[in-house]
Amino acid sequence: MSSEPSSRPGFRPHRVVVLAMDGLLPFELGIPHRIFGRPRDAEGRPLYEVVTCSVRPPGPVSTDSDFDVLVPNGPEILATADTVIVPASYEFGPVYDEGVLTPELAAALAHIRPGTRLASICTGVYVLAAAGYLDGRPATTHWIDAERLQRLFPKIKVDPDVLYVDDGDVLTSAGVAAGVDLCLHILRRDHGTAVANAVARRTVVPPHREGGQAQYIQRPVPEPQLATTTAARAWALARLHEPIQLRDMAEQESMSVRTFTRRFREEVGVSPGQWLTQQRVERARQLLESSDLSVDQVARDAGFGTAQSMRQHLQAALGVTPTSYRRTFRAGAEAGAAAGGRM
Repeated sequence: MSSEPSSRPGFRPHRVVVLAMDGLLPFELGIPHRIFGRPRDAEGRPLYEVVTCSVRPPGPVSTDSDFDVLVPNGPEILATADTVIVPASYEFGPVYDEGVLTPELAAALAHIRPGTRLASICTGVYVLAAAGYLDGRPATTHWIDAERLQRLFPKIKVDPDVLYVDDGDVLTSAGVAAGVDLCLHILRRDHGTAVANAVARRTVVPPHREGGQAQYIQRPVPEPQLATTTAARAWALARLHEPIQLRDMAEQESMSVRTFTRRFREEVGVSPGQWLTQQRVERARQLLESSDLSVDQVARDAGFGTAQSMRQHLQAALGVTPTSYRRTFRAGAEAGAAAGGRM
């Protein structure tokens, strides 16, 4: 996506630079372009500009498929990035094998300005790790690679069980589709739930999967004739404003609490209590962005009961208070509604 003229002096889209390396996976290369290439503000201006670069001068970059990708920019474009994203590759060479950067890659990364936000998809984390960006920090990657990543880079706090890790200015994700979750999370963090949901809806993907959700769910598709927890989740979502007990959810499926809890975690990847809190945080975010309800009323409608309880949960989940969240993202909700049809 290229930058478009703006009527507002000084307006500039947030520039996302995607670093394409030999052996890259085309699907993961396309994720940032699909997620960040769509959103617009209320005036129709792009919120992001997404460009791709290579570690070499412009030219072809090999993929793991039967075609190459012609990359139009060399590594110097990294100096203009607000966010740099490193997708996965099967040809990282010494980066993957020994945990060290090649001279070519080190020279490319040297263009990145201090303070630039960094993100990786799947094994792209090896590049960030080899460059030292993850020392002493939490990170994740595809669950198959997590043990190896930890062994090669012992200073990293590798979490093998989550979809993505947000550590402020450095974010990492698990494999393949988790890159979609990560990019939607970044979009939500930058511009709020309404904008992210509009892009997710257009992309036909779930609008929100928490980073703490398990990468590998034991039973993502129920076996034939096996009872699931789907009805209980639908029942709870319609009653988030009410007190919901675990036994109430189990009763919807005619299961014991123990069986229901085990089956729920197998299907969803988190406990029923964690899932309920996630859904209530999400409901509170939507109401804070899209309604004029008071903070107390939002807390009641989202099922937190009191403003203090909601404040604690939002602070833990998002790092901001309800009032700060509303002030930051209310305009984004209006932009998302206005731009939804154009995405």
